[in-house]
Amino acid sequence: MAEVGAASLAPAARNPLGRWLVYALLTGFAAFYLVPLLVVVLNSVRTAQDIGATSVIGWPRELALDNFSRAWGSYCIAQSCTGIAPYMWNSFLLVVPATVISTLLGALNGYSVALWRFRGDNWVFGLVTLGVFLPEQMKLIPWALVLRDLGLTNTISGLVLIHVVQGISFTTLFCRNYYVAIPAELLKAARIDGAGYFRIFWRIVLPLSPPILIVTVIWQFTHIWNEFIYGVTFTSGTQQPVTAALIALSVSVSEAPQYGVQSAAVLLAALPTLLVYLFGGKYFLRGLTAGAVK
Repeated sequence: MAEVGAASLAPAARNPLGRWLVYALLTGFAAFYLVPLLVVVLNSVRTAQDIGATSVIGWPRELALDNFSRAWGSYCIAQSCTGIAPYMWNSFLLVVPATVISTLLGALNGYSVALWRFRGDNWVFGLVTLGVFLPEQMKLIPWALVLRDLGLTNTISGLVLIHVVQGISFTTLFCRNYYVAIPAELLKAARIDGAGYFRIFWRIVLPLSPPILIVTVIWQFTHIWNEFIYGVTFTSGTQQPVTAALIALSVSVSEAPQYGVQSAAVLLAALPTLLVYLFGGKYFLRGLTAGAVK
């Protein structure tokens, strides 16, 4: 049988042309996808004169590293020449609490519908995860009314509330699908020992949750940081997160467009999610795989 299996795999192993064609195709797709990033990186170290004399696509004639310091601290955004630094701080004030709260609530929800079965639990799970499939645009008017009634219009707290509620659908879905693999006997033993709902969650379920919690934290962090439509709709001026503030990058009409500074600002704004991807990407994939296998 081993010889038959080896023989059946031999033609594929002896077909280097097909393998190289696949590699070439994947390399072409990757290059096509990365060209915009390469253009932004190159422009971030080019002077305005260099870009104006040639085009936005080209190699730098001299390095203009001061583009990053200008983008961070002195470039004009929405008539305020403070750079993107305060808007980056707004994004951190938004992302950190929204990610933590939505992850904890999603873990509790997933634990409830997966391990504490009750009548109608599947209906509850379906209604909670319905938010995954609803387009963002149809929620703008309801959220505008809610924020107005709560007095949270044009505040970071209002955006935190939005992303906590919006993120519960995803975090509940991830956690519920992971928790269904926990043996029911483990919970029965804890109940016999007198443990209640929250004690079982904190002492048993949560210590088993790091793989899926890493997935939800990375997912929520990157999604909330990169989100644009709610930030630009419900905040303005100094209350905007950095993704919305980037649209307001402005220069005097008497000046040439500062593409170099703008490109540097884009890279600075993207840096947190790039770091999350570089340092947490493998844990994200491991967490998804662990949940899928179980």
